Amino acid sequence: MEKRRELVTWEEVERLVDHLTPQFTTEFDSMVIVTRGGVVPGGLLCEALNIENVMTASVDFPFESQRQAAKLLAWPQFIQFPSDAQLSGRKVLVVDDVWGSGRTITAVKNRVSAAGGFPYTCVLHFNPHRSLFSQAGPDFCAAVTDAYIIFPWEVSRGVDKVLLQPPPGA
Repeated sequence: MEKRRELVTWEEVERLVDHLTPQFTTEFDSMVIVTRGGVVPGGLLCEALNIENVMTASVDFPFESQRQAAKLLAWPQFIQFPSDAQLSGRKVLVVDDVWGSGRTITAVKNRVSAAGGFPYTCVLHFNPHRSLFSQAGPDFCAAVTDAYIIFPWEVSRGVDKVLLQPPPGA
C-alpha cells in the first residue's frame, strides 16, 4: 500500500510553530535539537521561547542486515551529543521534525535522562501509526498525521531530491 505524502509549506511550518508555543507551560533551561530534521523547527522554537542554551544531538542507527526487522533492533550510535554537565539538573526541550518510529527522539530523551537532565520531547508532526512505542508519544506536538511529511527544507536537494511521487517500479 502506498503511503500518503504531504508537502508542508514554509507558511504551514510557521503556523505549526505558532500552534506549539502556547502549549509550553514551563520554562526550559536548554534545548537539544536532533539533527538534521530538528534544525529548522528547533531554531524557530528557540527564538520563540527565548532559549539561549541550544545544543545538537546527532544519532545514527547502524545495522548489519538489510532486513527491516534488523534495522529496527539496532542500538543507537551517538555521533554528537552534549556533555552530561551541560544537561544535568536542567529542563531540556528535545526537538525534532517528526516522531515517526520514535526511535531517534526516544534515544535522545533517554540519554538526556541518563545525564541527569529532565527531557521533554517536541515535534511538529506525530505519526502514532508508525510509532514503535504504543504507550508513548511526544510531550508536545503541533499536528497528528498518518502521512509521510515532506518539509520545505527537504525539497530540491540535488541528487537527494525528495519525490512526491514514488519512482517507477517502487
